Amino acid sequence: MVTLTKIYTRGGDKGETSLGDGSRIAKHDLRVDAYGCVDETNATIGLARLHTEGEMDVMLERIQNDLFDLGADLCTPQDGRKNEGALRIVAEQVTRLESEIDRMNDELEALTSFVLPGGSPAASYLHLCRTVCRRAERLCSELASRETINPLCVQYLNRLSDHAFVMARYLNGKGKSDVLWKPGAHR
Repeated sequence: MVTLTKIYTRGGDKGETSLGDGSRIAKHDLRVDAYGCVDETNATIGLARLHTEGEMDVMLERIQNDLFDLGADLCTPQDGRKNEGALRIVAEQVTRLESEIDRMNDELEALTSFVLPGGSPAASYLHLCRTVCRRAERLCSELASRETINPLCVQYLNRLSDHAFVMARYLNGKGKSDVLWKPGAHR
């Protein structure tokens, strides 16, 4: 476990930060941008959780923990000094998201149009989560084109954005309260 006794260290005052293997990189490095966006995704889930309970809240709590795992994975380069034994996203975490998506989706009404972000507060925040998660996925995909990263990071984020979309619909009365796009309705 991590023990934090001092929150500020002044170590980043010159625009650098430490990775999980102790190496130093610029705070504007793509790797930092990627795991920073994963952290943003996690924060949006925290907002959604203000409006969830029961099984949905338990899922979101687990996902928040998974996102810290994913951030740790991205923070520790696979070709770095501490790769061996580093915390990495595993296939079971992706598979669990898929199972939950399938279970929720089985209870939803069929879509007849694209869904606009909205409906209930929880659904609205989950739509925000979906969009931030897609940005994290794009950044991780770009990082993977330049450096070696765990490919399950991109897969997890891809499934998570789908999970957020399906859960948003589920929390909108299983799709009954979805706000649907009406193409050209206000021309």
